Amino acid sequence: MLDKAKVLFTVNQLSSQFTLDELLDRLIFLNKVEEGLEDIKAGRVLKEDEAKERLAKWLK
Repeated sequence: MLDKAKVLFTVNQLSSQFTLDELLDRLIFLNKVEEGLEDIKAGRVLKEDEAKERLAKWLK
């Protein structure tokens, strides 16, 4: 979950004029990073060999 401080920091990093797409791209990226960090804390991760095995199907 995002908090207001991180969203405001992200908005403040944009130039004084920006598109809605630029803002949404950054907020979606920020949200995905936060979700990843929460997954790590909850132990929802793969070991390296498990990840390589799953990715092998896609990287042929």
